[in-house]
Amino acid sequence: MPSMISRFLFTCALLGCYVGTHSAVAQSTAFGFELRSVAKVVQGTDTLRHAWAGGLDSPQFSNIDLNADGQQDLFVYDRRTRRVLTYLNAANPAGGRQWQYAPDYEVLFPAGMHSWALLRDYDCDGRPDLFTSGNSEVDIQVYRNVAGPNGRPTFTLVNPLVSAMVGPNLVNINTGSHLPAIEDVNGDGKLDILIYNWDNLRFIDYYQNTSTACGGLQFRLVSSSWGDIQSCLLTCGSYDINTTALCRPTGTLHSSGSNLTVLDLDGDGDKDVLVGRDFCTQLTSLTNRGTNAQEAFTNADISNTFPAGTTPIRVPNFATGYHVDVNFDGRRDLLVAPAVYDNLDTIETRRSVWFYENAGTGAATNFQFRQNDFLQRDMIEASSLASTTFLDVDGDGLKDMLVAGTRHDVGTLFAASLAYYRNVGTLSRPVYSLVTNNYLNLSAKKYARIQPIAVDLNRDGALDLAFTCFETYGRGAYLGFFLNQAAAGAPVSFNTTTVRTISNLPNSQYDMAAFFDVDNDGYVDLLYSTNSNRIDLPAGQSLRYYRNNGSSNLETAFVITNSDYGQIRTATNTRPSNLCPVVADFDGDGAPDLLTVDISGQIRMFGNIRAQSGVFLDRTSLFYNTLLGTYNDGQLGIRDQNHTSLAAADVNGDGVPELFIGMESGGVLAAATRNRVLSTRGAAQSLALSLYPNPATTSATVAAPRPVRLTLFDLTGRVVRTIATPARQHELDLRGLASGLYIVRCETTDGQLGVQRLEVK
Repeated sequence: MPSMISRFLFTCALLGCYVGTHSAVAQSTAFGFELRSVAKVVQGTDTLRHAWAGGLDSPQFSNIDLNADGQQDLFVYDRRTRRVLTYLNAANPAGGRQWQYAPDYEVLFPAGMHSWALLRDYDCDGRPDLFTSGNSEVDIQVYRNVAGPNGRPTFTLVNPLVSAMVGPNLVNINTGSHLPAIEDVNGDGKLDILIYNWDNLRFIDYYQNTSTACGGLQFRLVSSSWGDIQSCLLTCGSYDINTTALCRPTGTLHSSGSNLTVLDLDGDGDKDVLVGRDFCTQLTSLTNRGTNAQEAFTNADISNTFPAGTTPIRVPNFATGYHVDVNFDGRRDLLVAPAVYDNLDTIETRRSVWFYENAGTGAATNFQFRQNDFLQRDMIEASSLASTTFLDVDGDGLKDMLVAGTRHDVGTLFAASLAYYRNVGTLSRPVYSLVTNNYLNLSAKKYARIQPIAVDLNRDGALDLAFTCFETYGRGAYLGFFLNQAAAGAPVSFNTTTVRTISNLPNSQYDMAAFFDVDNDGYVDLLYSTNSNRIDLPAGQSLRYYRNNGSSNLETAFVITNSDYGQIRTATNTRPSNLCPVVADFDGDGAPDLLTVDISGQIRMFGNIRAQSGVFLDRTSLFYNTLLGTYNDGQLGIRDQNHTSLAAADVNGDGVPELFIGMESGGVLAAATRNRVLSTRGAAQSLALSLYPNPATTSATVAAPRPVRLTLFDLTGRVVRTIATPARQHELDLRGLASGLYIVRCETTDGQLGVQRLEVK
């Protein structure tokens, strides 16, 4: 059998180490990016320790030991963006402990979680397992946490849908839009489930774990009105301990949600309850005066000013509590955050995670308010729809940073604005210090979204400010610009009185743009991505190339040249939604590369786009994970409501562009390149291929811009399929092949090569 090294050498010879392999050698030497801090960021007197963590919207918190050091770390699942964040419990150089953002651990958790994710130890092995919503988003599925390499957690799906006996029938436990409480309710050492009834949102269902021993996931519905707690839904905090007299009309109500947090507030050994409800800002506490075997609540024990003796909870919307230790003293504190799954209510999410320290010394809790921006205080947080660009605002020769976001800054107005961070560092060590959250007073224009782009439109050597945007009350979406009135090298001067706009664009709400001289004629052209399906403009949901014809009238200078530039498609051969492009020479081969991101959360690289035509050849798995020593796609969140932006700038003067990823959640991720110059073979020799579906089972289609012969290899170099007759499209029969990775190699009659990976399932 050929060795791993020989397989790597064969694959690398085919691919030029361009598209990478699963070999550790190839993974460590291929070009890519690493998520890390690329510059210090200062707000007021605070240096943000996790500036580039990406923001938080609807975070859910659980403790877990990620690195097997015996310390409880922090797992965060953001419900709105479906993104995981991981923080290590690390030593503070000044003494004590501190939270350290550690994105490499995020890929340890399974992709595709929905709605909610909680870590609870169901098998009593001391390792918390993962409970989350199934693909239907109303069921419960469980992943068991098993020790992996170096004690790190690995998660295996053990129960795709958690079921319970309801009378004589076995049915899936339906969570609806509610967060269940997964705790040992009756004190028998096994995890039970409390959840608001989805059909009526009136009472709490109690699913008791009936397994004979710890480690089972067998449940029975033993009560449809646990604690007799009736949700009245008349006003926020309206509850009644009564199962006979209904406090609101009967009927089905699916439009709202209620979340439960179960914990022992008063230290008497039984479970008390915190309830949060959609459209409400508080948590209501209900104290249990009964026992584990028989709960007992009264109306006198309901409080809407919880916690007592401190600032009561008032988060922006749908308050939900998480009982976790976050101050490193071994006693669990209380974090409260919104549980919204969209932001249609346009709530402010910059200061939305409230931290209550458990200051008690005995069994009873004593929650004291400490801050309303836990973790958020240490990161760039523009509330929603972050996007960045870089230009020298003050004319000191250093690139400053503009961060767009949609936030509540002016009264109750929910508007987009630009935050201006001045570079107060040096050319090689940038330090971005916040000057204002409302640069150029753009919030007054009532934009719902802005994507800023620094570009020299009129070729005077000074960067102008272009931006895609959407006016809430006005002319809708457009690509506008302000010309820089100052000379090159001087502090910028923008006249924002009148917005000039580029004409003949689709102008959909979340369109994105990048400027780049595609044809190398000295004029910047426009790459414009849109979700529009206007019948008067072809190819909706595409990347469009508008050539700059050199006209002095910038409004009409950009002319459509290619309405489906690169023919970019998803893995299922559909058009990508919410696409954002950026162009720079990332890999250091002297040729410009195109990066794109869309709702899949996957960033794709199209190398040397000037040499590509027709269907562009891409590369994925761009982010190097130092923990695993492999490349992956990162964890940007996968949801059709996510709008992610890309920007590139050399911020430390080393001639290498850094990558900046603006997140739906209002924060920014930063990445630096590694292993630049990925192949000695000229990029012009690479033939663009389209390969779909990928992964495939029985067949795959291979398309090329020119007629090609095709050879399919396995990773040992063995030829498993050949098609000798040149054609622009081949149907590749995969029947009889073992599951795994294969290499598709296509060659024109004059020797131009194209190579692509294919996964057969």
